[in-house]
Amino acid sequence: LTLVPPLRRGTTMFLASLRTSAGAVTPLGRRTFSVAARSTAGLAPLDASTLTIERDSVSRKPPPKEELVFGKTFTPHMLEVDWSVDHGWKSPRIVPYQNLPMSPAAMCLHYGLECFEGMKAYKDDEGATRLFRPDCNMARLNDSLERLHMPDFDGEALIECMKELLKVDADWIPEGEGYSMYLRPTAIATDPFLGVASCSEVKLFVIMSPVGPYYAEGFAPVKLYADTENVRAWPGGVGNAKVGGNYGPTIGPAAAAQAKGCAQVLWLFEDPNDGEHYATEVGAMNIFFAIEKPEGGLELCTAPLSKGDILPGVTRRSILELARGMGDVEVSEREVSMSELLTARDEGRLREAFGAGTAAVISPVKSILYKGEDIDFPTGEDIGPLAKRMWDQLLGIQYGRIEHEWSVPVEADEAPAAASN
Repeated sequence: LTLVPPLRRGTTMFLASLRTSAGAVTPLGRRTFSVAARSTAGLAPLDASTLTIERDSVSRKPPPKEELVFGKTFTPHMLEVDWSVDHGWKSPRIVPYQNLPMSPAAMCLHYGLECFEGMKAYKDDEGATRLFRPDCNMARLNDSLERLHMPDFDGEALIECMKELLKVDADWIPEGEGYSMYLRPTAIATDPFLGVASCSEVKLFVIMSPVGPYYAEGFAPVKLYADTENVRAWPGGVGNAKVGGNYGPTIGPAAAAQAKGCAQVLWLFEDPNDGEHYATEVGAMNIFFAIEKPEGGLELCTAPLSKGDILPGVTRRSILELARGMGDVEVSEREVSMSELLTARDEGRLREAFGAGTAAVISPVKSILYKGEDIDFPTGEDIGPLAKRMWDQLLGIQYGRIEHEWSVPVEADEAPAAASN
């Protein structure tokens, strides 16, 4: 029997309530509860000024950008920084891309003590590198760490370190619309300990992968399978944290959906009170619906963060903020039931649907298979007009064609970090 150490202090935690519970929700989906969080008081913070760089002794050239497959190619260097319970964060290091030395008893391998982020950097028309809303990714990663009772870090410091990593591997950032550098910050508990308890050793690392257009030959609207058996997340769980345990169990249902002729799963949550199925997410993306209201006027809807079963996506947040500034569409964060979609279809008020996430940005939906019945969207094999407006604005900001505070330049003239060799 392994005893878990006593909880040390109360603070806010990345936890959800039931649908009927009250409480404020932040833009990142956190609710306020008095529960235990990891205390890092008195320990060393993550300090970007101590960054060192060890360059790879073997020079490698990136493959032709037309041959890139998402998540298959990695740049020559990576960023890593270790944390220990008796010291805090140690000096960050940029080192050659390499396998991680790890005990087979590492806690991340046994108890899922790991979380990660997905974010992108882009080359603008002048060849400068830009990050898209990195502060949002850092805040969400800290939320995920808190949910796992792992130590937090200074988000701005990690952003500065990632900028240096992007400079080191700048030649690997592909240019052109649809091309980008995908960054994967990851935190894992590395203690060699077979016990369910707070970790005492953590490795935070960032690897990068150059990627091409998600839709190489234009938009390809997808058909979804509304799964009434498998549930991705539930109130009080970890659906609003980006932990690996949310993703592995979705692979089997996704394969079953593909066997039914559907590209992805539309994840549902069955309300125990009324038996209704509510749309939550699609695959690993947030889902949006555009519905004409009975009294007239277009409404853009997506599931709320209030239950804690929805990942607070950065693309989701950006779409909501852009749409609210348009003035010609009502924006709602509310539950959308499958019966509402059926009624809207029958009354001719169903307009369009699309997924939203870092990888695809916008993924149009052409139909949903629900209980043996197809719910078809009038957009068919094309992207809907509202999704196209969102796509154009987001890409304009990401590639620097639209000046916006969300696009964060990686200044090439900054002083380089200290090099170890």
